[in-house]
Amino acid sequence: MWQPNRFQWWFLFIVALLIVFVWPPSDNKSLGVKVVNWAVDPWDEFPILPGPLSLGREEHDPDAVSQHDLQTQQYDALYARGGWTRRRLELKVARDPINPVTEQQILTAIGVLTVFLVWPLRGPKT
Repeated sequence: MWQPNRFQWWFLFIVALLIVFVWPPSDNKSLGVKVVNWAVDPWDEFPILPGPLSLGREEHDPDAVSQHDLQTQQYDALYARGGWTRRRLELKVARDPINPVTEQQILTAIGVLTVFLVWPLRGPKT
């Protein structure tokens, strides 16, 4: 029976790890995106741009409005710095760039094609 050589095993191993790393769950971010989110702000120092105030209760609560405005001002001040700081703010909340279902199909195709390219169609000739 044919066995892959050392290079082929390593190649299969790296591709398998890559697929696991970027495989998106159906309702969350992939492991790779989570690592990027954490790596750009490991101590959670940067603010996240808050969404709009919800209608109703928060709109009439002065503390909620001032907290929202303060967080927006902090974010805007950091964003105005530009450069790496702006990029870090964007990467902190980044999501998977492709629809999860499409990404899963692409990764499955990559895995199958890798096996077909690495694994020979016939074993060594005797």
